[in-house]
Amino acid sequence: MLIREELEKAERENLSEFASLSENSRGRKKPEEPCDIRPVYQRDRDRIVHSKAFRRLKDKTQVFLNPEGDHYRTRLTHTLEVSQIARTIARALRMNEELVEAIANGHDLGHTPFGHAGERALDEICPYGFEHNEQSVRVVDVLERDGEGLNLTLEVLDGMRNHQMKSMPFTVEGQIVRLSDKLAYIHHDMDDAIRAGVLTDKDVPEEIGRVLGMTTKERLDKLIHNIISESRGKDRICMSPEVEKAMIDMRNFMFVNVYQNPVVKGEESKAESLVKTLFEYYTHNIDALPAELKKLLERGETKERVVCDHIASMTDHHAITVYEDLFVPKSWQGM
Repeated sequence: MLIREELEKAERENLSEFASLSENSRGRKKPEEPCDIRPVYQRDRDRIVHSKAFRRLKDKTQVFLNPEGDHYRTRLTHTLEVSQIARTIARALRMNEELVEAIANGHDLGHTPFGHAGERALDEICPYGFEHNEQSVRVVDVLERDGEGLNLTLEVLDGMRNHQMKSMPFTVEGQIVRLSDKLAYIHHDMDDAIRAGVLTDKDVPEEIGRVLGMTTKERLDKLIHNIISESRGKDRICMSPEVEKAMIDMRNFMFVNVYQNPVVKGEESKAESLVKTLFEYYTHNIDALPAELKKLLERGETKERVVCDHIASMTDHHAITVYEDLFVPKSWQGM
């Protein structure tokens, strides 16, 4: 028996009846020979971790633009925290941890430089709109491996595409990542806001604190335990009504006091302007695009879509460097 078959057998024997078994995957868009060692979701996880897009996450903004300090989250540390929370929940519920980790590691691959400011800018200026979850799927379907894509399973693609609150993945594992993403950013964005002096734990409304706790650690612990206790033995991931309401209230509190706070977001208009300027430049100077992206034009992709691909792939630092090279006189740079 191959090692992969032994691992698939262990899944059958040990995972929940509601778990997504690797051997029952709906497959890939392009059929492949199975690996002799790794089940399909482990293989997907490995492909994502080894991708260029995954490595670039370390230099992309989570919430705070260019923070002074080594301990603020980036898009990569956010991704790792989502993965850790999701695996904790998946293990407790006996769901497929490899699928959970693959979805978590891939869910933000399509995020722009400068966080949601970059996403808003591309959504406003691109005639097709822009959503980072759809771009994440495009990264693994089309852009990685010089246009060949990673050819991931449909379960992983679905979880990546539907990790936002407005949609719902068809696997329980995807639902775990969908909620873990919210738990992660509510927790770590509050932690970063405290570090930045924007908020303190005492600013959290008392009605939220009574339900979830008065510290970031207490709130994260409460949310994880509630999801596990409410979801055991069910074919869906859920929370108790009281805790779910408190989580939504906490998320709304964060939007008002952090995500829309002028102290935190005061520089974002500059980032949006930079992204829009780069978009205009590249749509009028297609020859300046990298060779692998120009190949997409030859395959029938529109220039606006490909320019979005190029800008969304940039790290914060790379976008700033390109902008300076194009629009700031050399003698002014570094002044």
